[in-house]
Amino acid sequence: MHCVVTAGPTYEPLDQVRRLTNFSTGQLGSELAGFFAVRGHRVTLLLGEQATFRGALRAQTIARFGTTADLEERLRAAGTRAKVVVFHAAAVSDFTFGKVWLRSEQNELTEVKAGKISSRRGSLLAELVPTSKIIARLRDWFPAARLVGWKFEVDGDRARVIDLARAQLAECRTDACVANGPAYGPGFGLVRPSGEVLHVEDQSALFEALLTFVQNAL
Repeated sequence: MHCVVTAGPTYEPLDQVRRLTNFSTGQLGSELAGFFAVRGHRVTLLLGEQATFRGALRAQTIARFGTTADLEERLRAAGTRAKVVVFHAAAVSDFTFGKVWLRSEQNELTEVKAGKISSRRGSLLAELVPTSKIIARLRDWFPAARLVGWKFEVDGDRARVIDLARAQLAECRTDACVANGPAYGPGFGLVRPSGEVLHVEDQSALFEALLTFVQNAL
């Protein structure tokens, strides 16, 4: 089967020299791509330019992305009506920059635009604007695919993360969601459309569970 895997972070530019990103290394998605590739499947890996993972990349096709809009365009271009599997493990930035203002000593705000915003001008106030939700559009681009999303949460507990994963399945028309992060705790939860959760202890067990899931689904 053909697998499309997204991995690593997107970034959003403040100006031509500074950017907003997150702590994703791209390791899990890159190793998931390798897991399927060594088992004989055709794999396309879309990997963030800011990913710090330096292990072997075993996917047959590897393309790099930068901003959220860049990743969105690459996925849209890769869209197909064929029965592929999409693992959307990339850590997409939730926010991009809107307007940036300079705050004066009198607390007055003046909009600032520059190729490199000078720090000598004083304190800045930056507007953060939500980015588009790529996962919500995957079904339109890959109508016949099996879609697996991720729900990584820091705050709350395992029950809350699982509830959010179930909501993602319903709202984004995906086929499974991997719940993880500090709020979930050790291991991973593979959440299916039925609401059933398969808990696995580590990454290797997760990859095996994903392989079994998509083989049964296809």
